[in-house]
Amino acid sequence: MCSVFVLLSLSTSAQSIFGKWKTIDDRTGNPKAIIQIYEEDGLMYGHVVEILEEGKENAVCGKCDGEKKDQPILGMKIIEDVEHVGNGEWKGKTLFDPEQAMTFRCKLWLNPDNPDELKVRGYLAFIYRTQTWVRVEG
Repeated sequence: MCSVFVLLSLSTSAQSIFGKWKTIDDRTGNPKAIIQIYEEDGLMYGHVVEILEEGKENAVCGKCDGEKKDQPILGMKIIEDVEHVGNGEWKGKTLFDPEQAMTFRCKLWLNPDNPDELKVRGYLAFIYRTQTWVRVEG
């Protein structure tokens, strides 16, 4: 009975959008960072917990304006106030790209064929790009 519970809890946690995700650049295929996605008051947030690009571990947001200007990218909140809209999809107005210093509307969902892949789509007007992030264990 105990082993059945452990198996059920493992499969349930593998289906969650929350946790750590490795960002993969959709143009180069190179890993860039680890993002911790979490829920707070029913909304989704995400911040940078590790920078994977060699030489950029201590990067700051030089192109940014306002409070993010020259702030470290490590620890920066890049996903804010994203709402669950049903069918496993989350949508919001704040997906921030520190390299471009741009904020996009966004949609996030687990790949239905592989729950260890997170689809992250950023929108600017009618143009969009989708990245696939990979789940990080632990």
